[in-house]
Amino acid sequence: MERPLAGSLTSPEELFARGKALREQSPPAGHDVTSPKRPGVLAFLEASNEGRLEDLIPLRIGRMTASPFAFFRGSAGLMAADLAGTPDSGLAARLCGDAHAGNFGLYGTPDGQIVMDINDFDETIDGPWEWDLKRLAASLVLAGREGGVSEKDCRDAAEDAAKSYRRTVRALAELPLLRAWNALPDASALDKVDAGDLADELAKAASKARKNTSAKVSAKWTQHIEDHYTGVRHHRFVEDPPVLRHVDEATADAVFTGLVSYMDTLRESRRELICRYRVADIAFRVVGTGSTGLRSYVALLHGNTDEDLVLQVKEARPSALAPYLPARPARHEGERIVHGARRVQAETDILLGWTTVENRPFIVRQFRNMKGSIDATTLKGKDLDDYGRLAGALLARAHIRSIHPRLLAGYLDGDDDLDETIGRYAVRYADQAEADHAELAKAVKDGELPALEGV
Repeated sequence: MERPLAGSLTSPEELFARGKALREQSPPAGHDVTSPKRPGVLAFLEASNEGRLEDLIPLRIGRMTASPFAFFRGSAGLMAADLAGTPDSGLAARLCGDAHAGNFGLYGTPDGQIVMDINDFDETIDGPWEWDLKRLAASLVLAGREGGVSEKDCRDAAEDAAKSYRRTVRALAELPLLRAWNALPDASALDKVDAGDLADELAKAASKARKNTSAKVSAKWTQHIEDHYTGVRHHRFVEDPPVLRHVDEATADAVFTGLVSYMDTLRESRRELICRYRVADIAFRVVGTGSTGLRSYVALLHGNTDEDLVLQVKEARPSALAPYLPARPARHEGERIVHGARRVQAETDILLGWTTVENRPFIVRQFRNMKGSIDATTLKGKDLDDYGRLAGALLARAHIRSIHPRLLAGYLDGDDDLDETIGRYAVRYADQAEADHAELAKAVKDGELPALEGV
């Protein structure tokens, strides 16, 4: 007698049929629409700047003004407003929330292997899986345009991302559940999604990623300072304003206290590991585009002999998608991000956790964990297409951790129309992002907004 461990007992065949039935309510070909209730660009920026550090807002504006793709990267909330109320399948996944082409990359596993996956979860939340796929597709068009790729190749990349997503869901739905859960984390994914032309780019990125460690950060960003009275040598970050600067003693104490409480969010064995380190210095470091202006610190820790570990302590704000989805408010925004990463990534940073600093939620993670990436704006023609297929497959693998693959496969079964629909949407939304960027650039030029460029 079969009995479910949780919920009701549903066979794989029933799940597939249930997903297929959803197509009648919301056909995949109907996804090329945008909500008319979007805020103005400047109003969006003003709202999204609320709570950020005032002196860094010009830097954020400057970074977003750099290109339409840069603007897009910093405006996940604006796209969420455009997606709100549009048709979807009714199947909710744990979203990345900001699944643009720059948020897929490489990082190291605890045993030193390099894997590929989504690597940014600031906006993670439960919502329609279509939102992540549409954001990926639109970003491929924008990245391709920035790199001088033809319109046809840009659209092909967007369509093939959707096709790869669809085919990967179908393939994973046929696998044993354990194999599907852990699929596609390494370089073998290239052959599985017909992205072999990207192998050289991936190999170069992986080679750089292996060198991208705490030891390299320490060698580049720190120095030893000797106390003239005691002769004791102190290891300190070297200031590089406005990007890297020291904090006052009260802030350093608050971050240190946050690191102590952060240890309780780790598994027991990992708490045993992190408590063997000693904190040597704490500094403020500006990060990202969408995250510019948030409070973000780096902590330099010493381990065995000359071993250094650099942790990032980064402010966690509510997901930019939250106002447009029926999700319940998070108990702790750092916890939301950590749980989202753990649900979605094939391998998660073993030191990923959360804490509170001066009554604000934060996440804590390794600052450099053999992280690497392929810059989609440098890819030409077929390489951009390969990158789209790879990212589409990785996104599908991420989503089937929160949607049963048989259910999603049923909805997507045999429908080539979805690929063309997503391609049309991506081109049209890229046009919208370019218009939004032009509006921002004009406001900066006219002196309506301060912008610090080139940093």
